[in-house]
This record gives sequence, structure tokens and C-alpha cells, in this order.
Amino acid sequence: MRFSGTYTALITPFRDGAVDIPAYRALIERQIIGGVDGIVPVGTTGESPTLDTDEHIEVIRLAVEFAAGRCEVVAGTGANATAEAIELTQAAEKLGATGTLQVSPYYNKPSQEGLYLHYKAIAESTSLPIMLYSVPGRTSIEIAPETTARLAADCPNIVAIKEAGGSVDRINQLVQAVPGDFAILCGDDPLTLPFVACGACGLVSVASNLIPDVMARLVRACRNGSFDEALEIQKQYYPLMRGLMTLDVNPVPIKTAVALLGHCSPELRLPLAPLGADQAAKLKALLEAHSLL
Repeated sequence: MRFSGTYTALITPFRDGAVDIPAYRALIERQIIGGVDGIVPVGTTGESPTLDTDEHIEVIRLAVEFAAGRCEVVAGTGANATAEAIELTQAAEKLGATGTLQVSPYYNKPSQEGLYLHYKAIAESTSLPIMLYSVPGRTSIEIAPETTARLAADCPNIVAIKEAGGSVDRINQLVQAVPGDFAILCGDDPLTLPFVACGACGLVSVASNLIPDVMARLVRACRNGSFDEALEIQKQYYPLMRGLMTLDVNPVPIKTAVALLGHCSPELRLPLAPLGADQAAKLKALLEAHSLL
């Protein structure tokens, strides 16, 4: 399997403290209708740090059930403890996920050798294709291109990386380091066009929770080499994509935006807090400017 195209990093809708199953089903249905290639439950955008183990596994189970084979389900099963990541990954495999997203361990700040051993242990515990996830702004470490290349060489089921470090030059470095069939995916919506131009083959998107058809169209245009079309989409939707990243920490703006459209409650789990009044007004103005409200 080679990851490519558009994947939605799903929000996890809550109502009265529990997962809102009808809202979650409808969210996934909108993604499929919008033309995404896959969904990513229980990643950063899905508030994974605030779900307990049973909830985490249940959200993956629901994603597999609701997708019903119509798109890929790349389960977020990373953790800062290797044993926990293995437990979640094996559970996702049993539930029928088609792949797994593995965030680099956070807080404990392992060395590159520690990262290599962590991911190698996970790869040996599962037959699922694995997408590494480098997001140093959250984890305080990046997965070095050399470590990525080493894992790609030594672990046949480590086949992709989600690059969310905000650097186009990282894509150039990865392209030089990894095999030609190793998939590099953009992890920042506003950088989709330059990342694909430099060698990425897809996007794991936050904005597609809201505008799946637009983000799928952007990625298709980039991958087809239709960069004039892609640039027009980028120009039109860049203010919204940037606002969803900068008005507050992800997933607060995107969940609030989806709620403003009436698709879910804006409920978050502490320590995440609701948007302030000023930020909420700016978000509403962005949605109105893009004819979403």
C-alpha cells in the first residue's frame, strides 16, 4: 500500500462528555462524499490525548464501521510509551483499520536511536502499513531524514511520513534520503502546494473536516501538475486555512467552525478551552467570507 491523496484528520465530536456517535457518522459521510482518499481518526485533531484507551479504540472501531470500505482508515495509534503504541496499533489492526499514523513520542524526548528502536518495535508488532508523524512543534523532536531512511530500509511496513514541521526544505531533505516509493505527506494545509511541488504525494488535512471537496480538489490539482488551478484554490482558501491554524491551537478552531455550521457541538475536553469572543468573531467572519455561513 502507498499512501497518497487527501486524508482528513478527523475531529472527535463530543456531547455531554461522551463521543457524539451520530455527529461522527455524519462527519465521516461528508468526507466520503467530498472525495477524500482516507480518514485519520484519533490523531491530534481528534483530541487523542484526552481519550482514555477504551474510547480511543472505540473511535477507531466506529471510523472503520462508518467508512465501510469506501475509503482508507489510518488510525492514530501513536503514544509516548512504546508498549502503549503497540497495544493501540494491534487493536486497530484487529478492528480493520487499513493503516496507522504514529506520532513521534512526546515529552520524553528520545534520541534518534530511541526513535528508531521505538518505531522498529511497533513495525514488528503489526502488519499494518505505518505512516510516521513528525510534528516537532508539539513533541519537541523531529524524526530526522536519516532516521526516516533507516526505518524505511529496515521495516518494510514503514512506508510513509506525515511531515508537519512547517519547512519546505524538510521535503527536499526527505526526498533525497528515502526510497522513491516512500510516501511523503504534507501535514499543514497552507503548505500543500509547495510540499507537493517538491515531492510530497498527499495531505493529511485539518481543513477538510470543513471543506473536504475543496481540499481534495487542491491535492488532485497539485498531483496532476495543474499548478495554475491549484494556485487559484490556494489563493481563495488560504485565509481560511491559515485562520484554522492560528486563531487558537488545533483542534479548537476547526471544531468550532464545524459546530458553527451546525454539524456538531463545539464541546472540547480540558485542558482545551473554547475560542475567546474575539477569535470566534474572526472565525465567523472567515466562514462568511468563504460563503460557508
